[in-house]
Formats: sequence, structure tokens, C-alpha cells
Amino acid sequence: MGLLELSDITELLVSELVTNAVRYSEAPIGLRLLQDRLLLVEVSDPLPDPPKQRQAARTDEGGRGLELVHWLADSWGTRVEESGKVVWFEQSLPSAPPAGPG
Repeated sequence: MGLLELSDITELLVSELVTNAVRYSEAPIGLRLLQDRLLLVEVSDPLPDPPKQRQAARTDEGGRGLELVHWLADSWGTRVEESGKVVWFEQSLPSAPPAGPG
């Protein structure tokens, strides 16, 4: 279904979001991936405050995670839930190759 083609970018973006959750909140932290017509990835944590996207300076060692999500995901956002927040992103699935004669 083309998920292998997305794996490098998906792993990078998941790593950035999970790192933010671990760094700025406490357990429990959740990760959920849903595949339908696209791939939806959700990272949850118990803090209700949405993450802040910022422009990192060239000399900064961090601060580029949400910028990467912004540029590499098809769409992304946050939502507040009763138990905290969810930061999510979506990736389009690559088109399946046409079926050959069979």
C-alpha cells in the first residue's frame, strides 16, 4: 500500500512529536497510527497547552521539530481533549502501481 515509501519521513516526524511530548510533559504519552485513504499519526500527552511553532536560529540545537512537521506532512494540527492534547499529522499514501496482467 505504499507505507514503506513513507516510512523515513513518518519515523522522523513521529520522533520529533514524541520527543516534544517526553520533553515537555509527563506520562502517559500515546502514539496512534491510522491508515485509510491516508496515514494519520497522533501523539497524545496529558498537557492541554498546544505546542508552539517557532523559527529556530541557525545556531540553535533544537526547535525545528514542528517546522519539520509543517513542511513534510500534508497537514497537521492539535486538539485539546479531556485528558490533555493530541498533536497529529497526515500523509497521503503513494498511489498504488497499476495491476499487471494476471
